[in-house]
Amino acid sequence: MKNFMKISTMILLILMFTLTACSTRSPETEVEDQKAIEVQVDEITRPTIDRAGNSIEIPEDAQRLISFAPSITQVIDEIGLLDKVVAVDTQSPKYVEGLDELPQFDMMTPDIEALAALDPDIMFVSGMSSAKGDNPFQQLIDLGVCVVTIPSSTSIEGVKEDNQFIADSLDQHEKGIQINEAMQERIDAIAAIGSTIEEEKTVMFEIAALPTIYSFGKNTFLHEMIELIGAKNVFENEQGWISVNEEAAISENPDVILTSVNYIEDAVGEILAREGWENMKAIQNQDVYYIDNGKSSLSNHHIVEALEEMAQVVYPEKYAELK
Repeated sequence: MKNFMKISTMILLILMFTLTACSTRSPETEVEDQKAIEVQVDEITRPTIDRAGNSIEIPEDAQRLISFAPSITQVIDEIGLLDKVVAVDTQSPKYVEGLDELPQFDMMTPDIEALAALDPDIMFVSGMSSAKGDNPFQQLIDLGVCVVTIPSSTSIEGVKEDNQFIADSLDQHEKGIQINEAMQERIDAIAAIGSTIEEEKTVMFEIAALPTIYSFGKNTFLHEMIELIGAKNVFENEQGWISVNEEAAISENPDVILTSVNYIEDAVGEILAREGWENMKAIQNQDVYYIDNGKSSLSNHHIVEALEEMAQVVYPEKYAELK
């Protein structure tokens, strides 16, 4: 079985500059004031600590980027700086077009010499690369490469903070705000409908199938998403990402089963055909649906697309007019 992909507004800095001056100020003085403001903005918005809590020194005018996580690569693409990416992990080309010709590396066993030869200004990595406990990029850090770690966030607010962090790291603060505002607008549209639903359906969401079912409880953005659409996670009393006993899944008897499993040709059909599951409400009513794996598992702005998918299959009538 393949490994499933593990799977928020960042506190936006509001910069207010009140310029008070008499009418005799010269144009030259005003230009100098504007330059001072721009420097101050850059100093404030460019991060000095990454999302894992490590101190970092991001170079100015970074031109050569490496992304070692598809979720990060998608944000760089959304910002409009994909042309600055000189290498990626092996998964990113599956989610972002235009990367096939770039050098690709295994995020778990990176070739440090080859990466160093690319002379990156910034290398963005996820927490996956350090899953074994050590930092495989320490040699690059020792060589002076700015390695920025962005672990997968567990909340929607955290996801938005990640988006803003990446934008700020690339001196694109306003672009980060725009991405998050567009994301929040779509979330608000879902939440407005979800808050009116009185009879909540119960939902079980599989991120890995038999023989080892995985799902999630609280402290995950997917749990928040189930609640936003006006439904109830059957594992709401659990914490984080969890392994689920088959008997426990059957006993929960959910109204709807969602799956993001993409390593089985027909994940929905596999669930519907499970022996011993035939008396479950979701099975009897054929309420089993596939939710796009990439959109639901990569922690960035695309989770709103998975949120909309979830809303429309769990409550098709309520969300029929959702654009």
